[in-house]
Amino acid sequence: MAQIIEVTDINVPELAAFTRLTEAQLRNRLEPERGLFIAESPKVIGTALDAGYEPKALLMEHRHLEGQGRAIIERCGDIPVYTGEREVLASLTGYALTRGVLCAMGRKPQPTVEEVCNGARRLAVLEGIVDTTNVGALFRAAAALGMDGILLSPTCCDPLNRRAVRVSMGTVFQIPWTRLEEGWPEPGLSRLHQLGFTTVAMALDDRALSIDAPILKEQDKLAIVLGTEGDGLAHDTIAACEYTACIPMQHGVDSLNVAAAGSVAFWELRAR
Repeated sequence: MAQIIEVTDINVPELAAFTRLTEAQLRNRLEPERGLFIAESPKVIGTALDAGYEPKALLMEHRHLEGQGRAIIERCGDIPVYTGEREVLASLTGYALTRGVLCAMGRKPQPTVEEVCNGARRLAVLEGIVDTTNVGALFRAAAALGMDGILLSPTCCDPLNRRAVRVSMGTVFQIPWTRLEEGWPEPGLSRLHQLGFTTVAMALDDRALSIDAPILKEQDKLAIVLGTEGDGLAHDTIAACEYTACIPMQHGVDSLNVAAAGSVAFWELRAR
């Protein structure tokens, strides 16, 4: 049975995950098994529960106790459910609650690169992408458009950041992902090659193939490498990939936002 607790004091330590801890503190790099993340909205929380993530505490508006939050409460068992009026909760958390429900959840151990790659034919590889909205949008596109997994360079932002989770609409819990912690672009790219993947760098380059080049679609196992929002992929990364590709542009436009470019690439290069 859930414990319904009225929010009256912002300073109680039980509310720290929602009110005071930074994203880095939630991530808890020193003790990852104790790390937390915040899932926002009943749909996203439900997807995380479906994927086996453990709920630790809920925070929701009064009106959702018997509304759209009821099914979530029933699924979460004996955990505290902090509640208050919308204005009160917004003042505590510093932001308006999307759909009125937040859940602090425990993180899982990250899979290995080999586990993410096992059985995969198409991977998205993200280099240095730090905008949480772009990361969330890329996860949603990758899940929807045929990618089997996602690998992140060490400098990418955390996919379990609250905004990234929300923008992803919970797909961050549905598609396998992990970090290439051993180093990037090397030995990360060499590891992908050893696992049988052909790598294609998405970059503006005079030598780049068109995204619809038959040779790219014919690859049995393909890793699509996308770079940071401003500068794109590093030169060393492009040089280490077997192919470079770009999306043909019209009307003098030179490039797309990385999430939009990723969506086009994922669809065009999906496994047939």
